Amino acid sequence: MSEIHALSGAYAVDAVNDVERKLFEQHLAHCPDCRDEVASLREAASLLPETAAVAPPPALRDRVLAEIASVRPLPPVTVETGPVEPTNVTSLAARRRRRLPALAAAAAVAAMLGAGAVAWQPWETTPEVQQRQLTAAERIAAADDAQEIVHEFEGGAVATVIRSRELGQAVITTSDMPAAPAGKVYQLWLQDPTGQMRPAGLMEPLPAQTVVLEGDAASARAAGITVEPAGGSERPTTAPLAVFDFERSV
Repeated sequence: MSEIHALSGAYAVDAVNDVERKLFEQHLAHCPDCRDEVASLREAASLLPETAAVAPPPALRDRVLAEIASVRPLPPVTVETGPVEPTNVTSLAARRRRRLPALAAAAAVAAMLGAGAVAWQPWETTPEVQQRQLTAAERIAAADDAQEIVHEFEGGAVATVIRSRELGQAVITTSDMPAAPAGKVYQLWLQDPTGQMRPAGLMEPLPAQTVVLEGDAASARAAGITVEPAGGSERPTTAPLAVFDFERSV
């Protein structure tokens, strides 16, 4: 599933940690929907009245920390359709409905800022707590030895692989990825030191997603994507759509 879109509201009001900011800004460079959403949320937040900073009530911090992990703006609703006319009212309404949850979340955070939370940021936790809260994908991206390789496909799709040898893991994020042919699936691979391609998981039929590759990425020479029959294959049956060479990018 794609969770990166859900950071748009928090990013717009600077309510993300350093790891989330890095991941989202990498995604933002290739996602015009999120760029538009962030711009609209920042514009809405700027219209809220400014008030003087005061100390927050004692219960505010506990309540925010208890709810911040579960209250997030919903990801954009992506529907694959044919060419859309500029005057398509249904498409415009759908886009506005999609932005409402994120706008509400941004307004709630901004309202807390106006109520006095400007003097204290509840998302500023200790490094130990932040590490426990990170997802596997975020831990890989935040690793000291994180190695990033970007592949741009014809048509505008982008896939980024980040590998941490220290953690022995790799993660791939995509944007604008077209659907695989009917009855087919995108399969991920890791190339072992002998040159053999080992199955590393299947991708969901989504244009934007984040997937942690299965298997040992520490000794892998490369990662790849192929088109395989539904359910996947034990060995690649087609030429790779993309190869992410870990050795060449060092």
